[in-house]
This record gives sequence, structure tokens and C-alpha cells, in this order.
Amino acid sequence: MGIPAWIWFVIAAAALLAGLGLLAADRAREGSRNRERMRWADLRGWEFVEEDERLPRQWTGGAIGYFGAEAAVNVVGGSTFTSDGRRPVFVFDIESDGQIPAVIVAVRCNRVHQVLVELWLASVPFQRAEMPELLGPVGQRYAFADDAEGARAVITQDLVDAADALGGDVGVAWLENEWVLASVAPNAGPSRLERLLRDLGEIADIVDPFDEAVDPAHEGRHWQNPATAPAAPAPAEQHQQAGD
Repeated sequence: MGIPAWIWFVIAAAALLAGLGLLAADRAREGSRNRERMRWADLRGWEFVEEDERLPRQWTGGAIGYFGAEAAVNVVGGSTFTSDGRRPVFVFDIESDGQIPAVIVAVRCNRVHQVLVELWLASVPFQRAEMPELLGPVGQRYAFADDAEGARAVITQDLVDAADALGGDVGVAWLENEWVLASVAPNAGPSRLERLLRDLGEIADIVDPFDEAVDPAHEGRHWQNPATAPAAPAPAEQHQQAGD
């Protein structure tokens, strides 16, 4: 005996209601994250932009490449103090396939890193297409780089110790162009992001001490709101810095 048609109707209706409920919950979480990030930016006197598609294109490594970031949302931009001085920063959610897989925290250095270095937790399934060369374990993480010889000059014991202190919710920290970046779980709140900013600031001080020569191309540059900054000719040449 076949199942009555009304039962299939009830099942379909229940599935539809469940889907709508999940969609409403996702939108509520996104709205809450948006408001929280906006309040945090306001308290710090930083800039907030709801979405910027160009910002993630500055980078191809780390979590940006792993998740295939399509846009940055809930973007906060400003500057913070480290022991070596003031550095521009970005904090933003990456959006991929309509989901928020991670929050990216980025601290800007004064010089461009000549080698891409990625430090992944062993517990993270970090493999992706065009993965940099595996160098091996360094502390609690695995190191990858696009230039093994150049990376060995960058990966000092101080850097390894600082990376180990980032925490188990930071899947990857990496150096790319003139930035030190890390990804953290998407539910990370302002207090966690503040701590991660401080930790990345320490790493920036290690790899880019202010008492060394500053790249003249970066002197006098100021951060621009990512929603209004002019397009750069190539992703590798996009440089945004916080205003004084």
C-alpha cells in the first residue's frame, strides 16, 4: 500500500520550514556579527565597511587561498600600537560560497616580505591546489614556503615561539607581501580579535623591526577606506595603510 499523498505534503512542508528556520538563524547570526563588529570599530575609532570584494585579492596564500575567499565582509580597518610602533591593521570575515569560514586579521609591515611563509596547525586539513613547498614542522605548526632558502632566514626561533602562542583556534598564520596575517574561527568576538591583533603585532615586530631601513616606497602612505580606495593595477601592488 502506497504512502498517502498528504504525508508527502507534510514532509515537504516540514523540510521547507526547517530550511527557512536555518536561513533565518544564519541571517540573525550575520546581523549580530555585523552589529558587533561595527560597535567595536566605533569604540576604537576605526573605519567599518560592510563589504569589499577587492580586499581579499591582495593575498593568495594562507586561509585566503585555502577557502577561496570571494569577498571581505564586516571589514574593520585602522591602526594599532606594537612595541615597535604603530602599524595599520585589517580585520574582516571572508565569504566563500555564501558562507563565513573564518575571520582574517592582518597587520601591515613597513617592507615587503620576499617569501611567502605559511604556518599551519597540524590538525587542519591544509592541502589545496598550488600549495607552497612543505618545509617541515616548526614548533606546533607545519611550515610551507614558496622559497625554501629565503624562508629559512625568516623562520627564527622567536617567530616559532610567537606562532605557537597564537592559540589552537588559529588555523594558519602567514607572511605575504608586506602583511602578517592569521585566520581564526568565525565566531571570534572583539576580545579574541584584540588579543590576536596584539599577537600578530609581536610577529610583525619580529619579522619587520622598525630600527631597520624602511622601504622608501611605503613611506608616507596612508590607509584608505576599502570601499572608496582606487583600484590598483595588480593585486600584488595594492597597498592600503591606516591614516595617522
